[in-house]
Amino acid sequence: MSTQTLPAFYQRPRPLAAERDGDLSLAPITDYRFASGANSVPVIAAEFTLACKHYPILFLDGAPPQAVALLGLRNGENLFVNAEGGWDAGSYIPAYVRRYPFIFLENREKAEFTLCIDEAAPTVTQGGANKLFDGGQPTEVTRNALAFCSDYQGHYNATTEFVQALIKADLLVENRADVTLKDGQKLSLAGFKVIDEAKFNQLPAEEFQRWRERGWLHLVYCHLISVSNWGGLVDRTAQRPATN
Repeated sequence: MSTQTLPAFYQRPRPLAAERDGDLSLAPITDYRFASGANSVPVIAAEFTLACKHYPILFLDGAPPQAVALLGLRNGENLFVNAEGGWDAGSYIPAYVRRYPFIFLENREKAEFTLCIDEAAPTVTQGGANKLFDGGQPTEVTRNALAFCSDYQGHYNATTEFVQALIKADLLVENRADVTLKDGQKLSLAGFKVIDEAKFNQLPAEEFQRWRERGWLHLVYCHLISVSNWGGLVDRTAQRPATN
């Protein structure tokens, strides 16, 4: 897997193996500085209800296209992680962040996923209380990580299907945010898409019914609600000086 295709945060992900990782442990994650340079992260449909209360939910082109939570208006800046590495108190932490340093990586030839860990993560250590294996068998830590990543992958695939439906129905439109802060600083954010509410309201009745049966209407409404979080991002940006 080349560095160009590594998911955000991950530096050296590799498969877990009992014979090699028998002494590997995982410290509790209390420092989120690994996510401080991400101004957006993927979100899955199952968390739209919570995410829409805190972040704008946007859509990005890609293979596959995906839904993301916007965490900052400047490139390389997550406004929800402070200098000490704490995540903003009271703000929802996306599942993509919470699953780190674990991840499923796909073996396309075998059409299967393997549980991997980012060995560069500061929480991954040799020795310690939260061992990943005991007597050659996965511990509860590893079993929980496997269940979380498996559940996440299923929801990710379902979310991709939803976004592809948006594209097929021609409901996504390019958007651009031009912001002027109180100090006169101008910021511009582009490259993302939003749902055209007028087009959505014109969906044929039969299609609208199908979307309701799939649970997609709720996701559309969550996205539309999430747009109200732009103002909060602007306020956070104004309170945090640019680092460059």
